[in-house]
Amino acid sequence: MKPQNGNAVFALVLAAGSSSRFGRTKQLEKVDGVPLVKRAVDTAAAVCGDRFALVTGHDWQSVRDAGLGKAGFLLRNENYADGLGTSLALGARAVRHAADAILVLLADQPLVSADHVRSLIDAWSGEGDEIVATTYDATAGPPVLFPRDCFDDLANLEGDSGGKHLFSDTRFRTTQIAFAPAAIDIDTPDDLEKLCT
Repeated sequence: MKPQNGNAVFALVLAAGSSSRFGRTKQLEKVDGVPLVKRAVDTAAAVCGDRFALVTGHDWQSVRDAGLGKAGFLLRNENYADGLGTSLALGARAVRHAADAILVLLADQPLVSADHVRSLIDAWSGEGDEIVATTYDATAGPPVLFPRDCFDDLANLEGDSGGKHLFSDTRFRTTQIAFAPAAIDIDTPDDLEKLCT
């Protein structure tokens, strides 16, 4: 997507985890008949068109088949077991040449809407030092828009650390957009049961 300021935003859908707390590949679990990974991909596509990538890892073929249609790109993180940071780093390295900002979505936040994701982009000034994060439950996190000045940091992430530490980095300023439904994430079968009942 190119906002009014003309900058290109490229979405990354992170769906590589092994779902150890869930006990099976949670990205394939369905909410309202739609796999979690497909819901996130559909949201990314609704906002960014074909400017998105699905980052897979664990059970990658099944996740790919459930989530990726004809649009977008597939990235396979062979180091997914080392943590989410490796998926974000892989994605950042893959799209940085084509993006002015990277929009990070997680496959296990089923209530994140395309309207909210658009609001993050609309709130962004287009400046390279402005992060736009979602706030919920007194914290800030994904979905989050990282501008180009963050790309080097993102590309070098390791382990389970995402980009949250950049929110308090003095090189950047963070704009926050409240969206309470983002607090719902699916980590266990009980989480899914509560959401679907």
